[in-house]
Amino acid sequence: MDENVRFHIFVSGRVQGVFFRENMRKHAISLGIKGWVKNLNDGRVEAVFEGEKEKVEKIIEWAKKGSIMARIDNLEIVKEGHRGEFSNFNIIH
Repeated sequence: MDENVRFHIFVSGRVQGVFFRENMRKHAISLGIKGWVKNLNDGRVEAVFEGEKEKVEKIIEWAKKGSIMARIDNLEIVKEGHRGEFSNFNIIH
């Protein structure tokens, strides 16, 4: 069994209005990752991932490229302590 981890990310670039959050949600669900993603007022996207280390690393790799129409300029990654507080992966509005 892989260890459970939690990462908090902030994605800069052309990441709003290009289905970035919806694609991230679908990818997270397919990997069994829990957490959330939302747009920030400054144009960035913020997300929290919880799950098995290997699977969370896969979605972070996806976030470095993003959806087809997205352009990623910067990805800030913060490792946090796993809390196990989520039951699914949601888009927060």
